[in-house]
Amino acid sequence: MALKEKIKTTKHAAFSKRNSHLLKAAAYLALGFMMSTGSVLGELHPFGISITAVCKKRYFGYTALGAVFGCLASGIDENTARYISAVTIAAIGALASAAFELGFRPAFSVGVAFSACFITGVALNIKTGVVFSAYVLTLGEAILSGGGAYFFYRALHSDYRRLRFRALPVSDLTCITLSLSILMMNLSALKISFISPAVTVSALLILCGIRFLGERWGIILALSFGFAIGLSNSEAFFTVGALAFSSAVGALFIPLSRAGIGMSFTISAAFFSIVANNGFSLPFFIGCAVAAAIFILLPQPVISKLDRLSDSGRDASPDGALRQSLVLKLRFASTAMAAISESVEQVREKINDMTRRENELKKNEISESEYIRREIILEKTNQIRRVASDQFSSISGMLEDLAFEFDEAEIFDSSASVKIRRVLGEYEIYPLNISAIEDKFGRMRVEILTDGMSAGLNNPKLTAEIGKACNRYFDKGKITNFKEETMLSFSEKPNYRLSVGFAQHSAEGRLCGDTVKILNDNKGHSILIISDGMGKGSRAALDGAMGAGLLSKLLNAGFGFDSALKVVNSALLVKSNDESLATLDIANIDLFTGKCELFKAGAPASYIIRGENLTRCELSSMPAGILRGIEFARRTAVLRLDDTVVLMSDGITDIGDERLETLLKAANDFEPQYLAEYIVSKALEICDGNKIDDMSIITAKLERNV
Repeated sequence: MALKEKIKTTKHAAFSKRNSHLLKAAAYLALGFMMSTGSVLGELHPFGISITAVCKKRYFGYTALGAVFGCLASGIDENTARYISAVTIAAIGALASAAFELGFRPAFSVGVAFSACFITGVALNIKTGVVFSAYVLTLGEAILSGGGAYFFYRALHSDYRRLRFRALPVSDLTCITLSLSILMMNLSALKISFISPAVTVSALLILCGIRFLGERWGIILALSFGFAIGLSNSEAFFTVGALAFSSAVGALFIPLSRAGIGMSFTISAAFFSIVANNGFSLPFFIGCAVAAAIFILLPQPVISKLDRLSDSGRDASPDGALRQSLVLKLRFASTAMAAISESVEQVREKINDMTRRENELKKNEISESEYIRREIILEKTNQIRRVASDQFSSISGMLEDLAFEFDEAEIFDSSASVKIRRVLGEYEIYPLNISAIEDKFGRMRVEILTDGMSAGLNNPKLTAEIGKACNRYFDKGKITNFKEETMLSFSEKPNYRLSVGFAQHSAEGRLCGDTVKILNDNKGHSILIISDGMGKGSRAALDGAMGAGLLSKLLNAGFGFDSALKVVNSALLVKSNDESLATLDIANIDLFTGKCELFKAGAPASYIIRGENLTRCELSSMPAGILRGIEFARRTAVLRLDDTVVLMSDGITDIGDERLETLLKAANDFEPQYLAEYIVSKALEICDGNKIDDMSIITAKLERNV
């Protein structure tokens, strides 16, 4: 049974594929026919040659056949053999393009279309012995054939999947519009009673453009199609102004309904038909009226699909309003979490007080060991409740940090986002979301969210292309992977960069109790972190890695230093029954201004080297993991060009301030990496024979970014 179903499914798939091929073949046959029957200036037929030269390899035969039928249908004279010969040459060129894979660029196809039209035209001119002006006309026709081939090539080879992601480049949209215009010009030769299919199709596309793409695209299509129809018939030239003005009138009724757009468009077209009062007036009016009726009666599923496809953003909130709305909601949520934290703390205190009084009342009725056990359980439970209260407080702080970040974003540049989407489309990257954010200092950062499957995110050319689209210079993009999504972030290239050195020594085994992290927050800040776990060896390494790792992840996610410290502190408090702590030493350096913020939680002194001068920064604070409610001690300095920041763990500072400062002054002109290695090696020499702790040092020199 399963085999029968599989055979049935295979047959159905093959049948669908065959039907699809036949439909496409019929479409190309009709396309070749229409492009050959239409004319420019009443006597030139260059576009049947153009479309044959650029068709894809499976269908150029059908297109050539249709073009030949079109040449015969236009009337048999001395030009008929010439155009059939030109179409045959174009078909041979398309065959060569497919056989030798020459069709990846339009130049070959354009050259084939131009040559086929020009050579056959010149041959006919020589045979008939015409005057010089005929050769000029032949050259003009060949240029039209080559130009048409270029537009058709771009239109046929555009990646229409990118329409769904609104990532089709403007150049491709232009070529598609011009190709449709040429099609309308050729289609205008066909009339069914008093109806002109070219006018009907053009008017329907214009109305859809007004409704789904906005009045600008409606007017662009109107001008393009009107000019194309006017070229095919001198009586139809009034359609240029008629369609453009009617589309502008229809656009006034966008807020009302499709009926309002269609009726106003038709009334305006009727006015121009009456004023023109020639042989094309009635077909023009009837064509517009039929198009308006079709447009008004479009079924809702089609409307919904076109809305999703175009997504013109008419209903998007203004940037400022959206930002303020987000800021208010985040701050409200932050206040609510802070209130929950206070409530949990109050409940904890009441439960703790009641339980302790109950234990005291039963003290004489139970054994001493049972009393001690209950006190221990109460203390542990109390500690867990405290941590829960602290977690709500941490979430409140994180939400406040996000509100502050959105509040700093002065502009969400939607036009830059559109340009970036088109750039990404060139690399076959189709993002879920793009944010181009400019802060109050005029600095831009770009955040691109993809589904995690996009290739090409690390392409080095991508940074330059996105910078060109935004008219900015960006640093190399940073890729952050989530479970099923990937964030690609770009920040504007800052004025400075850090030359960083690092050295470390493990006092016990291969595991060092100190953990070092260096990260960039994608907002023009470089962050240096040293976390020193309590003691030595694996346990200290675990505490240090937990402190630095968790802190760096939270900072990377965009949270502030204070709220991140609360989370790290809570995590260390509940990590184990044994005492668990870690010091945190942080330098946050703004690479645009040189501003340096130093944050310390139980960490030793840091230094800033400026030429021969040495500045010591020592701040009193508690390490994370001992008590609730610890806070960073902080200090701010402004670095100058070639200043060096030095962070180190207490394994190095144990040699004494005087010795350490002597070493730093002696090595003030060393490069950062050599300076770090030099300090660690000298500290080990001084401690030779003595009990030593883990040693870690980061040295960072501020340099001009080139």
